[in-house]
Amino acid sequence: MALLSAEPRFHVLAVDDSLVDRKLIERLLKTSSFNVTAVDSGSKALELLGLVRERNGSTHSPISPENHQHHHHHQQEIEVNLIITDYCMPEMTGYDLLRKIKESDSLKDIPVVIMSSENVPSRINRCLEEGAEEFLLKPVKLSDVNKLKPFICRGKAKELDFNNLKRKEMEKSQSSERTRTKYNELF
Repeated sequence: MALLSAEPRFHVLAVDDSLVDRKLIERLLKTSSFNVTAVDSGSKALELLGLVRERNGSTHSPISPENHQHHHHHQQEIEVNLIITDYCMPEMTGYDLLRKIKESDSLKDIPVVIMSSENVPSRINRCLEEGAEEFLLKPVKLSDVNKLKPFICRGKAKELDFNNLKRKEMEKSQSSERTRTKYNELF
């Protein structure tokens, strides 16, 4: 049992302008043992992810020795493993937020899931084409939330495996060469 508590808790950023929906998704995510940060707009989400600061030079703190460590070229203040956002929100829709995240080099590997109370196939397809991992229809259920874990692991794996993948490819080509030479020696 002690092992379970040592399992890393993934951090989900939930974005929804409706307080009721936000509380619901927060509760479901916590039940599913995620850490949750909930915000009520796309711009707040981007601010939290450090994207707004990137654009707007005036908010950079001058780099002085004491805050130098905290200033690794404005990296995210918090590590977010998954973003789940409502589609219909004032100012910035879930689709706009998705596009901004996918356009950012530092954020594009974070999996994004869109929620909506309307089942509009063209909207769903547009979000998926833009890089959303999943489109959930509200009311979101616990079974939906449990489906999110593989996306997070895939997002994490993307970061870790890119270099491993290259290495494996090289090893594979080398080992097949080796097998071939051994095979030829037999004859």
